Amino acid sequence: MTYVVGYIVGSLSQRSINRTLALALSRLAPPELRLTEIPIDQLPLYSYDYDPDYPAVAQEFKDAIKASDALLFVTPEYNRSVPGALKNAIDWATRPYGSNVLNGKPSATIGASPGQISTAVAQQHLKTILSFTNSPVLGQPEAYIQFTKGLINDEGDIQVPSVAEFLTGYMRAFTAHIHRHHHDIPGLQTP
Repeated sequence: MTYVVGYIVGSLSQRSINRTLALALSRLAPPELRLTEIPIDQLPLYSYDYDPDYPAVAQEFKDAIKASDALLFVTPEYNRSVPGALKNAIDWATRPYGSNVLNGKPSATIGASPGQISTAVAQQHLKTILSFTNSPVLGQPEAYIQFTKGLINDEGDIQVPSVAEFLTGYMRAFTAHIHRHHHDIPGLQTP
């Protein structure tokens, strides 16, 4: 069975190291995962004033989430939390009230930063947010990648064998998490 995994990069930059990490994860993913980006860069700032006349770009975003079997959040850390653009995207995914497309959608968080603690605090905040949206989040292994020069080449290949091995295991654990939530918990997914 193949699972479609929508991945959301928390940075809006096309040169983001987290976008580079997402490319590497796509290359390391087991054959039963097909990763596809769900962009967030065109979403306006959410306001409930939009609810009666929901913008097409936001509906397309929600439709892409609905079409995914699982979600992978690849995020930097801004000021010890998630980027505003990522929080905004999650707000769009859960609004208007009663139309939360994250409900029951298995997810995982990962991120890269040049700093030694990487994205640990941002991911903890993100896991709290996803827990509230009822998106079952992969708990272990946690993946906080310290991004160093030469870690990933331009083609998306990880150049440090121990990191490649760890991330391959991470993607296998994510696959098992998706499988559990699609097969062992009937009725968890939204229709």
